[in-house]
Amino acid sequence: MRKLIAAINMTLDGFCDHTSMIADDEIHQHYNELLSNAGTLIYGRITYQLMESYWPSVVKNPTGNKPTDEFAVLIDNISKIVFSRTLKNVDWKNTKLKKEVIKEDILELKQQAGKNILVGSPSLIVALMQLDLIDEYQLSVQPTVLGNGLPLFKNGKDRVDLKLLKTKTFGCGAVTLYYEPTKR
Repeated sequence: MRKLIAAINMTLDGFCDHTSMIADDEIHQHYNELLSNAGTLIYGRITYQLMESYWPSVVKNPTGNKPTDEFAVLIDNISKIVFSRTLKNVDWKNTKLKKEVIKEDILELKQQAGKNILVGSPSLIVALMQLDLIDEYQLSVQPTVLGNGLPLFKNGKDRVDLKLLKTKTFGCGAVTLYYEPTKR
């Protein structure tokens, strides 16, 4: 069975804002390794549009920064599923559009052979968490306090207890916390 991993950057005060995060070479290399071990990437509309508006252009016009350019190629080539009720179509290669998250569909996806499944959108992390489908959380806490923004676990309804598996510290001060849900 493939593992469903919630992987996202957040500020120290729990907000998700891609534009406020540190994206140095070490962080990019970390996510390159994560993408290399994944076969499918799941996004919501907002995160999809943010990523799709930038990374394909880096594939066409590389920056010259090896970890950044490698990330662009990896994310461009990976299979992507976008959940959106408002998008009519998606243009990024290897991308499928679905209207709603259905537990049985995600369970079927997990049963398929292949590499891990990554979810990287705050709203989808909460939705999949509420459906008890996430096998591991990889929360990269950035050394930034925003004071406001989109909280990662906004609209979470049920308590979820987690067990710390390990941590990874980066030179920039970011820390990735690896958790798995505990069964209650």
